[in-house]
Amino acid sequence: MAARRYTILIADRTTGTVRRMTLARRSTLSVAAVILALPVLIGLGAAWKAKADVADLAESHAALQMENANYRAATEALAEQIASLQSAVSDINSNTSLDPSVAKSLDKLPAIVKSRAIGGGTEVQRTAQNAAFASMVNTEDTFGLMRTLLESIESRLSLVRTAVDRRNALAAATPSMWPAHGWLTSAWGPRTDPVKGGADFHPGLDIAGERGQAVFATASGKVTFSGSNGDYGNMIVLDHGFGLQTRYGHLLASKVKVGDPVKKGDQIGQVGATGKATGYHLHYEVLANGRLLNPLQLLTQKPEPK
Repeated sequence: MAARRYTILIADRTTGTVRRMTLARRSTLSVAAVILALPVLIGLGAAWKAKADVADLAESHAALQMENANYRAATEALAEQIASLQSAVSDINSNTSLDPSVAKSLDKLPAIVKSRAIGGGTEVQRTAQNAAFASMVNTEDTFGLMRTLLESIESRLSLVRTAVDRRNALAAATPSMWPAHGWLTSAWGPRTDPVKGGADFHPGLDIAGERGQAVFATASGKVTFSGSNGDYGNMIVLDHGFGLQTRYGHLLASKVKVGDPVKKGDQIGQVGATGKATGYHLHYEVLANGRLLNPLQLLTQKPEPK
């Protein structure tokens, strides 16, 4: 059976020309099917693309959620460290106050001695710390800002600890305790020579006491001399660091030897009358960078009871 055909006539009204187009039924149906299916295919393609976009968005959302969770955990950990360091700084500042009598002695020390304790790097470190805070203002990264803040507080904690350690070391090295029980018979400064008469300058204190009475280290340090020394008789010299030194003269006997470390309040000798002495007493001197100081301006603590 012959295939059914369809003829399409196309007429030009101006010229009167008529064109014929003959199509087989199958071809006609195929063209019609393609024309009808095209919108469906376009719709399906759009749907598939939308589905893929949604899947990509869901994947990105999951990744962002995980990233945010990690970010929150990291920032919380940094916040805890910052709070802990700030607490440590506050604790150090509040729990390291000096005994008022020692603090009073520290205030009387020469400026050069205190500058040795402070050290020369503090201003440089403070400038570096201020630069770190300035960089925090310029950054837009919150996580980086918190990291910078943490490092700055760590630096501050280190500075505070160093300052406290140096202050405590200077406090221990400051001759603030009376070296013996007794009564003051001669102060520091001009006087009349008790043996020869005439004008004299007394370089220390004379503290009268009983023969053999304990003599104490007025600050922590190291023994640099222990033996006989002319008019001083039996003498002990202690080096306390920071340019500070103390001398103890006219001793009956020494309880320490050169190189021994001593702490404030340790017994180092006994009251005697050796050398140029008119009676049993302790001669006591304080030097800062080789220059004599008036010991009375530093002695704010009494020795331990007998």
